[in-house]
Amino acid sequence: MASLIESIEHGIGILGAFARLCLLALVGLVATDVLLRYFFAISPVGLQELEWHLLSPIALLGISYALKHRADVRVDVIYDRLPDGGKQLVDLISGILTVVIALAIVWLSWPYVMQSFQLGEGSPDPGGLPYRYLLKAFIPLGFAALALQGLADLLRAGLALSGAPMPASPAAPDQPSA
Repeated sequence: MASLIESIEHGIGILGAFARLCLLALVGLVATDVLLRYFFAISPVGLQELEWHLLSPIALLGISYALKHRADVRVDVIYDRLPDGGKQLVDLISGILTVVIALAIVWLSWPYVMQSFQLGEGSPDPGGLPYRYLLKAFIPLGFAALALQGLADLLRAGLALSGAPMPASPAAPDQPSA
């Protein structure tokens, strides 16, 4: 069970690294767009579209990565006052809800992505980017990753409640990993 949790979280770490690279690319693109626009009076449509296209993997892959590192928003005022068993029960319930809701979004978004793929959807703007379905594919991919991270959290909480040995919990983003 512990190795499954670690495998899931390793995969989430890889997706998080990709989201970080997209964020770095977005910063570079915005800086380039500003320089081109204000110094050369050039404003390519494709460049502007690529900027907002990069937001999709950043947000949708970043959700599971943030959850892995406990950078998600929680009501810690209440959670911190609970005994360990109460915390583990909250983690178990939130893991179940995360998996169910994320899988529902994957299920509901799949036809949307497939329709875009079948239409060969691209940008309606002249000079815009083709293959918009690739952008939309991050919706089911991101929520599938969220479901996997929810499963890892669910399994971790289940192990904690059963008293079984626990795999290492991921470090918070501002703390070094062990």
